[in-house]
Amino acid sequence: MAKDKIMYVCDNCGYESAKWIGKCPSCNQWNTFKEIRVSKDTGTMAARSAAHSVGSVRGNANRPQLLKDIAGKDDPRIDMHDAELNRVLGGGLVPGSIVLLGGEPGIGKSTLTLQTILNIHDLQVLYVSGEESAHQLKMRAERLSSTQGGKAIANEHDNVQILCETSLENIFDSIKEVKPQLVIIDSIQTIATADVDSSAGSITQVRECAAALLRFAKSSGVPVVLIGHINKEGTLAGPKILEHIVDTVIQFEGDQHYMYRILRSIKNRFGSTSELGIYEMQQSGLRQVSNPSELLLTQDHEGLSGIAISSAIEGVRPFLVETQALVSSAAYGTPQRSATGFDYRRLNMLLAVLEKRVGFKLMQKDVFLNIAGGLRVTDLAMDLSVIAAVLSSNVDTPIEAGWCMAGEVGLSGEVRPVSRIEQRIAEAEKLGFSHIIIPKYNMKGLDPKKYDIEIHPVKKVEEALRTLFG
Repeated sequence: MAKDKIMYVCDNCGYESAKWIGKCPSCNQWNTFKEIRVSKDTGTMAARSAAHSVGSVRGNANRPQLLKDIAGKDDPRIDMHDAELNRVLGGGLVPGSIVLLGGEPGIGKSTLTLQTILNIHDLQVLYVSGEESAHQLKMRAERLSSTQGGKAIANEHDNVQILCETSLENIFDSIKEVKPQLVIIDSIQTIATADVDSSAGSITQVRECAAALLRFAKSSGVPVVLIGHINKEGTLAGPKILEHIVDTVIQFEGDQHYMYRILRSIKNRFGSTSELGIYEMQQSGLRQVSNPSELLLTQDHEGLSGIAISSAIEGVRPFLVETQALVSSAAYGTPQRSATGFDYRRLNMLLAVLEKRVGFKLMQKDVFLNIAGGLRVTDLAMDLSVIAAVLSSNVDTPIEAGWCMAGEVGLSGEVRPVSRIEQRIAEAEKLGFSHIIIPKYNMKGLDPKKYDIEIHPVKKVEEALRTLFG
């Protein structure tokens, strides 16, 4: 029998080394190398079981093909009956793809997955759970169906089969017997194969099980959805190579103290990575938020300083976001800077622009910034609203109702143009705003007469602040 081999794998990026290294030469992280034991059969036994489960023949090896001879076909996507999930996936689930859904414990990953498959009636689904019993899943299904008739609806689903198993070999045996059209693995960290001599959740187990499921998905055309956990650093638990194996990585995020959940695409071989799905957590499950602007804006903030409304875009979806700022005198020697839902370093840059180019002294003042609703927005068009909210709080003067803005701020104090300005203006007009401040460069080719909202083009930050505060 061949002797096992000892290898060291970086837990952060998947870099392999024959000896232990303090600092990873690939990602420059310290103390991330973990020891794994690799046998001569590792990586082939799990793949053979996956290939055997779909009846593939190992003798039919792939051969090189000319690019012009390959048939370019576009397989129809699987409708998940969830507009938000379909948008993030790029139009639906691709047959034969493998999707990794990550998120913090308790954020609602299993709820989202179970709720989705309960709405699918035209596919045979195999839900493999390594964390919950069949009774627990049944109770959750009845709770999620409570708005449509409770137990009666949950008992009507004859296309969903539940398997509570952690052995990869037993899972493939069940797949061979059931022949599902969609496989859900909840979660990949609980699955283990007997071909690897380590505990479930270890680097080797996660990598080998994911590789076997990938081989099954590609050879059979059956899509596989893997559910993964997030570690304390905020990244997907297990080796980083797991993200390289799968076709799509989507992350379910949000603060558990807020009702909103964000579904964000991190990697997608079949669509855009800038798409965003928004859900609202309710007693009966997750509700799709088709118009997030109305929910993200407070009902009444008239007379309150430090609040500015920005017209932001995530992916192809415009929505209005409320930016809140608080500026106060520093109680201690060093002023504090804090940002929730916004890039902390960009906040410091905007404060430096406000002080250097506009002339407002904020050196000895604490600045706190918050994006309402628990959202995290990366759109650069938020810059103008951040500066306006900070200045409004500093001088304790509220911004008049009916005003919103969109614009990127440069280091020299200029307001730079932003993309999709017509969508931003239309969204603000739809929600009843009467004034919007936009970069002057965006006026090229724009017809202000077709909008009922009054457009104020500005070239510099001083002009924008003068327009707001007079």
